[in-house]
Amino acid sequence: MSVDKDTVRRIAKLARLAVAEAKLEPMAGELNGIFKWVEMLGEVNVEGVPGMTSVVAQKLKWRRDEVTEGGNAEALMANAPGGEEHFFTVPKVVE
Repeated sequence: MSVDKDTVRRIAKLARLAVAEAKLEPMAGELNGIFKWVEMLGEVNVEGVPGMTSVVAQKLKWRRDEVTEGGNAEALMANAPGGEEHFFTVPKVVE
């Protein structure tokens, strides 16, 4: 993919960025360089490399799956400043 001044101008407009006319050509060169670098990443052999979500190996913290007393709406609503049929009532903020 090749980017020219018109494409940079259009991208800047869509992104609501003010780009001076003198900076359009240098920015097109920078974007073309970035696209070339991204294309080079497609040439890397990643077969056998597991996918990862972070550069640091982490294990999720698990909790015991225990039955609790949850779901006691009466106790929950006891401290609520206002409620109706087990729901919190709040002032209307949207007209």
